[in-house]
Amino acid sequence: MGGPVNGRRGEPSPTVEVRIDHYSAVHLAASRAREIAVRCGLTGPLPDQAGAVASELASNLDKHAVDGVVYLQPVPGVPGLEILAADRGPGMAELARCLSDGYTTTGTLGTGLGAVQRISGRFLVRTEPGEGTVAAARITAPDTPPAVRRTGLVRLPAEGEEFCGDGCAVGGEAGAPTALVVDGLGHGEPAALAAHTALRAFEGLADRTLPEIVQGLHRSLRHTRGAAVGLLRLCEGRALYCGVGNVRLCVLSPREEHRRMDGRPGVVGWNIPTPQVRSVPLRTGQVAVLYSDGIASRWSHAPSPFLLRLPPELLPAALAHRHRKYRDDATALSLGGL
Repeated sequence: MGGPVNGRRGEPSPTVEVRIDHYSAVHLAASRAREIAVRCGLTGPLPDQAGAVASELASNLDKHAVDGVVYLQPVPGVPGLEILAADRGPGMAELARCLSDGYTTTGTLGTGLGAVQRISGRFLVRTEPGEGTVAAARITAPDTPPAVRRTGLVRLPAEGEEFCGDGCAVGGEAGAPTALVVDGLGHGEPAALAAHTALRAFEGLADRTLPEIVQGLHRSLRHTRGAAVGLLRLCEGRALYCGVGNVRLCVLSPREEHRRMDGRPGVVGWNIPTPQVRSVPLRTGQVAVLYSDGIASRWSHAPSPFLLRLPPELLPAALAHRHRKYRDDATALSLGGL
């Protein structure tokens, strides 16, 4: 997954988090969105449009929400900026009216979500009274082709850390994409180096069998502190999973029982068990999500109906916002079934 780099080792920049706990954070979200949009390769009026979208979403959080946050990151797979917003506010009882230009409940001009929908190349929002709201807006160049598969991600460093020891990528053939989440042991720069080493090796391994990928990553990580690894491949209506360590898979459906899978004990780069591939059906409308142990696993034991109904573009942001461990790096990467 492409994007700006932090300039020291070439690692993709992690997701930027702006907590909307004061009105001044609205300006911060807008200025950071413009800055990151430029680093993502957007030109002309697009950075200012990104700033406007971030400002509108953050302003809504400031006016209406509780525990609101804005996440800023490169769009997965294409040049562009993704702006995610999540909260624990009252939700929107009349979403269609809220998406109309001119609608307001606070006496303002009311251009908010309607303007966001117009400006964004793609805008998704899900809300439920009593649960809150999650939204995602993508700002891309006008000629950017649509994504082949619906994907979402969030990759956050431990609180106070510059580097993120987690990494994620999607590679392989379009008809059978393979997703990787890697969690370098510990956090900070040594963990980030391990994750980056795994991502570089994955570029040449993504089309191989999942056990072969694990073995290839194991060889590449021998001179690092090692990592936990989770692999997900979508193939012929099934989700194939192969994991070592605490990178877990969960397959969600709004109507059926969800499935959970844990990685086998071990450290890739140091000692690994024989890689084992497990399989679960993945139907249209279902979402498969890989996540590191910076996302507390208890969420998957009894997911709320709100989480079960979220599309892949929104699920990682909701998981990070509601279930993140701030003392650890946290990553979630989701793919939707066709």
